Amino acid sequence: MDIVKVERHNLDELLANMRKVGMLTHPDDRPYQGSDITTPILHTNEIAPAQRYVLTCEIMKVRDLRWSLREHDVDLFKLDGYATIWLKGYDDPIDVLPPVIEESREADGSVVKILNDGMHRVYLARMERTPIQVVYARNVPEKYPYYAFPLVNGWNDVEIVQDLPEGYIKKWHRIKNYKSLYRDFNTGFQNVGGPRGHFTNAGK
Repeated sequence: MDIVKVERHNLDELLANMRKVGMLTHPDDRPYQGSDITTPILHTNEIAPAQRYVLTCEIMKVRDLRWSLREHDVDLFKLDGYATIWLKGYDDPIDVLPPVIEESREADGSVVKILNDGMHRVYLARMERTPIQVVYARNVPEKYPYYAFPLVNGWNDVEIVQDLPEGYIKKWHRIKNYKSLYRDFNTGFQNVGGPRGHFTNAGK
């Protein structure tokens, strides 16, 4: 991955922009506006995945991103804010954020740190046995739960696959119209995920 320019943004800018993030189907609804948002460093065992797979090609892209950012003295696993990058051959900049985690209270009484955005980055950190800095949102309004349930057996239920077969269950959705619970991170940032999927945050 050929990064030609990097612009750093501090924690205050990260948190301010997180509060601007709207819902995909209702952009004026901002789930994080009144939430408690922090940026802790977590062991991946503390993070509850909802997605049952990671794609080999995306893991390789994110590893390439990590290596390329390192050449600009930026640690993908400890951004201390976020970074805007420019890739060779693309005019539009891309915002690279920490993974987004939310406190999720489940019907069985459990409270988990559910992984909202950044599946492949967190899995890469897990493969490298490295803690990772995240954006952690608590007290998100109950009407905006994450759209899928955490996996019953956590990371043990996640598999690395080349492709997804037809009918593959990616996540177990909370409601029929689950897309109504999507957060649109591009309402607070720009080109999150990169041009035409150059690298991924977390597959929806």
